[in-house]
Amino acid sequence: MSENNKFYVTEEGLQKLQDEYNHLVHVVREEVKSELAEARSLGDLSENADYDAARDKQSQVESRIIELENMLQHYELIDTSKQGKKGSSKVVKIGSTVTLEFLDINEEQTYTIVGSTEADPLNGKLSNETPLAQAILESKVGQVKEVSNIAKPYSVKIVDVK
Repeated sequence: MSENNKFYVTEEGLQKLQDEYNHLVHVVREEVKSELAEARSLGDLSENADYDAARDKQSQVESRIIELENMLQHYELIDTSKQGKKGSSKVVKIGSTVTLEFLDINEEQTYTIVGSTEADPLNGKLSNETPLAQAILESKVGQVKEVSNIAKPYSVKIVDVK
């Protein structure tokens, strides 16, 4: 869970969470109920693999529903409305798109800092909980930051913030 029990999400990420929740509650939960009823009708439950599988699926679905309910009760929307406006993008915040120069390999990468539920590093979405994001949050263009990493610490320079 995120610090302070908050989940940071963009409007797009929030919509995906709400859609998944609605699908699980209104579609998948009903499918599982039908599977359980069908498995019960087969007879002896003590040796009924279909019943056991349906119960396992029900458990997984209900766990995910509880997890989503928690997220939807404790989220904080990332305000992207100020992004790109003059004077508002000088400091790295959750929701910022940041271009970094990795000083050890002399290579630039661009990431958008998002909450952990939306993280997708291969597509440029970096969780605010990663060591890299933690090192650069609240920093300004031009600053060099040391990133603590288990394998090997490294330094990055903030080239641009949007």
